[in-house]
Amino acid sequence: MTQSSVTEPPVADDSHKEQGADPQPSQDALPEGTEPLWRRIWRASLTAGAFLCLYTFSQVTGVWILYILNGYRAFPAAHKVLDLLQYLFFSSAEATEGQLEILRVESLCPLLATLFLGVVILGTGALFCMRTLVPGHASAFTDDRRQSISRQPSFTYSEWTDAKQEDFYDLDPVPETPVFDCFMDMKAEADPATLTVKPVGLQERRGSNVSLTLDMCTPGTTEPYGALLSPREQSTQEYLQKASNVLTPAELHTRALDDAVLQAEFYETPMNFVDPKEYNIPGVVRKNRYKTILPNAHSRVCLKAADEDDFLSTYINANYLRGYGGEEKAYIATQGPTVNTVNDFWRMVWQENSPIIVMITNIEEKNEKCTEYWPEDTMTCEGIEITVNQVIQADDYSLRIFTIKRDGEERNLRQYWYTSWPDQKTPDKAPPLLELVQEVEEARQQAPPNSGPVIVHCSAGIGRTGCFIATTILCQQLRTEGVVDILKTTCQLRLDRGGMIQTAEQYQFVHHVLSLYEKQLFRATEE
Repeated sequence: MTQSSVTEPPVADDSHKEQGADPQPSQDALPEGTEPLWRRIWRASLTAGAFLCLYTFSQVTGVWILYILNGYRAFPAAHKVLDLLQYLFFSSAEATEGQLEILRVESLCPLLATLFLGVVILGTGALFCMRTLVPGHASAFTDDRRQSISRQPSFTYSEWTDAKQEDFYDLDPVPETPVFDCFMDMKAEADPATLTVKPVGLQERRGSNVSLTLDMCTPGTTEPYGALLSPREQSTQEYLQKASNVLTPAELHTRALDDAVLQAEFYETPMNFVDPKEYNIPGVVRKNRYKTILPNAHSRVCLKAADEDDFLSTYINANYLRGYGGEEKAYIATQGPTVNTVNDFWRMVWQENSPIIVMITNIEEKNEKCTEYWPEDTMTCEGIEITVNQVIQADDYSLRIFTIKRDGEERNLRQYWYTSWPDQKTPDKAPPLLELVQEVEEARQQAPPNSGPVIVHCSAGIGRTGCFIATTILCQQLRTEGVVDILKTTCQLRLDRGGMIQTAEQYQFVHHVLSLYEKQLFRATEE
């Protein structure tokens, strides 16, 4: 097994963790959209200097070209330009005929074009300088926004590879590769008519998770939110509990291409991260892959231990998540196991009687994202004998079928390892992810009746994990009800584990996947 880094600071799930950014916003940050005056003046000066240099270069080059058009060769033309500049800057005498040869009639149009280009450059430079000096246009995004909008979306609204679906997109022509303007004004609000709750302020929706007085060793505790909450935390909980935006198929297809509305909606939804101070317990840091990605207290998975008072023996960075229709403990979202938590991971698999593991990360993506917690053949962890019976390799994922034994009891376990989701991006194509979602759902339906939650993990267990679970729930809602509520599902997931669906790009991708899935259902119905 590879070594893991337990102290690596987290950022977006599987995004820019290497930079050591913190997914939680800094409380000491400047107000949104502000920047010190001296820095704005300095930037404006640099901008002005750059545009003046560009203006000078364009005019000198234009005059040089005009002399060439008048019959001069390159070097004599350059000499004429120098003479003209000397005349303009150092001489008060009247111009000679040679110095004004560029003013001939046949050179008038190119000369005017050169002057017009200079005016455009100067005007553009002045505009940029003014925008730089205005505080509202400073490019100072808050921490949690900067982590999500530093790049263009990588996914494409791609076609199915099945030959029977070659004309799949003829139903509703849309651009194959929607481009999202990631430098839009981030203050844009979603359409108030589509939301059922009032948007909260930036500081309110960026608060840490609840500081609840809960029994932290009771698995699946479902005590109500609201105990000992600050006003900011109360506002966060109210938003996540009430936010809703039901979309019909037609509205879903339109919204999937409206990047401005999707980004505004994403940034209005609280992340609900946990304050690390809530787990200020010696030794816990060794069990977390990232020090600020922590399980929400009320829904965390507690491992059974001989000494229930030993917090470390009951702790694992994992949460129970509700499924479609509020189904309790339908999923477990967890971090990618580290070398220190492989035993805890297998204890959880056995304790929860999970029939399926979904892994959505590579072992290495610039640095380690997950320890290889399974054997090539067989191994024993915490008295659990794990044996690999079969490995099936598909185009975008591999399937391992395990037999796990303990105390004479034997169970079957399937691990789907999805490898086509690149670090810091979304998948290039939606169909492979949809195929995996459908196969996992079919395997879940075929599992024994007493089976427990499906375990899903990536590296931090919130970004790619959130996209997969949300897509699974929403596909079921679309099949059953004919509509989807992506906002409500996102809020439900974040109530159970903070930060689920962690970037705006991922949020947009979920909309695209659901739009694609609805078109697949529509086509199947027509046939």
